[in-house]
Amino acid sequence: MYNVYLLLGTNLGDKMAYINQAQQLIQAQCGNIIQQSSIYETAAWGITDQPSFYNQVCVLVTDLQPDLLMQTLLNIEIQMGRKRLVKFGARIIDIDILFIDNLQVNTALLQVPHPLVQERKFALLPLQEIAPNLVHPIFQKSIETLVLECKDLLDVLKV
Repeated sequence: MYNVYLLLGTNLGDKMAYINQAQQLIQAQCGNIIQQSSIYETAAWGITDQPSFYNQVCVLVTDLQPDLLMQTLLNIEIQMGRKRLVKFGARIIDIDILFIDNLQVNTALLQVPHPLVQERKFALLPLQEIAPNLVHPIFQKSIETLVLECKDLLDVLKV
């Protein structure tokens, strides 16, 4: 069994409904969500001329191997109607794997820990809410420390 930290994000349509739908599909196809952060709103990162995002971190307990889990999450995004047209563009749903236990994974499909988690306050703040003492397996720093060191200036506010 793996403990997986997922980041859910959406900036189109009924954002709350998309977060809830993603959680339901993850529970049905991947395992049990045992913990979740509040939902946070932040301006778009990357391409900034688009609607703001809702983001939430969920802790998933699953027996799916990392690559199979990633493929299942990508399929859930497709089921929900996601189309990957522009990198960092608007999306119905985005499901990222931030951490899987202490694992370091580097395959064609998946890189864990997420390579940019330490640079994104919209991922770090919800993660800090539920796992402040989680240690990044590469940097050997807690989430709390990564939040303090993060240079991302975007406002991230609880919904």
